[in-house]
Amino acid sequence: MRVIDPDGGQIGVIPTRQALETAAEFGLDLVEVSPNANPPVCKIMDYGRYRYEQTKKKQEAKKKQSSFQVKEIKVRPKTGEHDLQTKISHIRKFIERKDKVKVTVIFRGREITLSRFGMALLEKVAQETEEIAAVEQHPKFEGRTLVMILAPK
Repeated sequence: MRVIDPDGGQIGVIPTRQALETAAEFGLDLVEVSPNANPPVCKIMDYGRYRYEQTKKKQEAKKKQSSFQVKEIKVRPKTGEHDLQTKISHIRKFIERKDKVKVTVIFRGREITLSRFGMALLEKVAQETEEIAAVEQHPKFEGRTLVMILAPK
């Protein structure tokens, strides 16, 4: 097998037993880096420290990832003006926290005939939040509900 010393220099192609003895002389471990190569490549290193550094790299990458949630705001087609303004303030708060917001208009019974009121409601929400949010999914029907998704700009 091809062996690499702790400093990154080539020791050469040597038998497995001799490679293990060399690693023992350094007081380190013999770790197989590339088993599919011909001959296989092994490196003399401190395996515990190597594993520790790998977990640290994963944690650092996870920190840099941005995560968001999809919050849902439910309204009815005949929701009052003041209630709607309260819901819009909740939407603003969610958008400022970098979350996406799913605005749902629920129609019950014969209210389905009021679909134009639902559309107007969603248009109003989109218009009042346009400076901080972009419409990711335009209003569309999913059964008896009308759904629109807002995302932070």
